[in-house]
Amino acid sequence: MRAIGIALGMMLMTSPAQARWALVIHGGVGELTRAALTPAQDKAHREGLAHALDAGSAVLSHGGAALDAVEAAVRVLEDDPAFNAGRGAVFSHEGKNELDAAIMDGRTRAAGAVAGVNRTRNPVTLARAVMEKSPHVMLTGTGAEEFGREHGIEEVDPGYFRTEERWQELQKALRSGAFDGRTHMGTVGAVARDARGHIAAATSTGGITNKRWGRVGDSPIIGAGTYADDRGCAVSATGSGEYFIRVGAAHEICARVRLLNTSIRDAANLVNADIAQLGGTGGLIVLGRAGSGGWSFTTPGMYRARVSEGHAPEIAIYADEDPHPRAEP
Repeated sequence: MRAIGIALGMMLMTSPAQARWALVIHGGVGELTRAALTPAQDKAHREGLAHALDAGSAVLSHGGAALDAVEAAVRVLEDDPAFNAGRGAVFSHEGKNELDAAIMDGRTRAAGAVAGVNRTRNPVTLARAVMEKSPHVMLTGTGAEEFGREHGIEEVDPGYFRTEERWQELQKALRSGAFDGRTHMGTVGAVARDARGHIAAATSTGGITNKRWGRVGDSPIIGAGTYADDRGCAVSATGSGEYFIRVGAAHEICARVRLLNTSIRDAANLVNADIAQLGGTGGLIVLGRAGSGGWSFTTPGMYRARVSEGHAPEIAIYADEDPHPRAEP
């Protein structure tokens, strides 16, 4: 399928008759080509995705909840400096790491999110605490971290998040006066279906290099970069956040699936095409209530992986790596 002249890559998971549980994860999109990545970078990202799949699938294969699985997978990616979330997050214009995250339970549509935190080791866990232990959906900055301290969420010195690669990316951006140039729009995320048929989504990010004025993208905004509803699907997005916000991308996909009976493949591709028409690029992962799922992206590559009951893990980066879909949802 093509839209606005941009290739849309999409894979589908096994049918519910074949798998009771499923997990799809991503680690960001961008100009990810074999020429752009060194062999070491390729290897590091594949290993990171594999470890995240292991963490999430360990929960699901033992009968655990989808919500626990997406948190477990995202925590691994937050701790991995290869990705733009948690340790290894990009720097703002002021030379700070400002972290955002969200999580949503498709069973109850409860959700939690945080934005602009810089001491919380795993923002996705803080987002879950907001969901479960506060009357609110989103907390920001120092208030979010004060809440985290009150509830025992692990904190680290801000220097923990720094990597030299990300620091040099900021120096380059400061010299050019640009943002990150859309080369690597790293954000991490996971969507899961558990053996009970419930789904969940989680997303975490460091945002974009050289961001200013407390900018917040789509990742922690429920309905834009993160959404889950047992009646439809679960979505986690990555890319040009401002466009995903304007489209309400994650909710739009779920609404198409739930109200129009659109397949998750078509819903994801149609929304990505809409974003492309507006001038944005990016990708998203989707998992339907029946257990089928995959990804759609409008960039040369996307860090992505999937696993489901009875099937071996599959990990990919480049657009030409996808095999033929197994099943339509």
